[in-house]
Amino acid sequence: MKEIIQFLQDLSENNDRQWFEANKQRYLSAKAQIDRLAVELAGAIREFDETIGPLMPGDCTWRIYRDTRFSKDKRPYKTQMGIFVAPGGKKSGNSGYYFQIGVRDAGHMLAVGNYLCPPPVLKVLREDILLGKGDFRSILSQVDPRMKLDLSESLKRSPAGFPAEGPDADFYKLKNFCLVWMPDDRFMTGKGLVERTAAVFKTTKPFLDYVNRAIAYCKEEGLLRHINTSS
Repeated sequence: MKEIIQFLQDLSENNDRQWFEANKQRYLSAKAQIDRLAVELAGAIREFDETIGPLMPGDCTWRIYRDTRFSKDKRPYKTQMGIFVAPGGKKSGNSGYYFQIGVRDAGHMLAVGNYLCPPPVLKVLREDILLGKGDFRSILSQVDPRMKLDLSESLKRSPAGFPAEGPDADFYKLKNFCLVWMPDDRFMTGKGLVERTAAVFKTTKPFLDYVNRAIAYCKEEGLLRHINTSS
């Protein structure tokens, strides 16, 4: 992992095509390591989450090239490399387990769940929490304490029809049903990375099941066509 981190650090300081082409072999080496890690991590997750079927690297990794067509940021390359392990792969529309190695603004990340849920999914999740009478809180209590709910896009007020007060009030305001932790270099470069990462993810499985149940319902009812599960 140290080699990947150093490559991404150097890329962040030289984010142009000339430098990238001159260092293409370093990129290919980093990509090969990420591909191997993706297979190993998917296998480790599959041991506790039977919804994860066989996945190839292409099912859970992305290109390093940025799409700059509609962005003011014209840097051609990402400064992170990520792995998204989800039932059916990254294009399935399902939520999953996300692992990222990154530098600077990107940073390292472990995340589980759904980022910016579509309105139909949000509605179902909010109703599930309301009718569950504390079961969502119980699920969160089982999660590794380093994994925190992403509150970055939360509404300022509870949506219409949902309580503004009470132990679940903040959950109704969520737009991201996602758990996030930003580990440091020590976590990423230590021994047993796959095993340690899978151990953290294992504690989040009930949470992920909760989110994917809402997504499955919306799919079955024809309430949505596509879901973005990770950036």
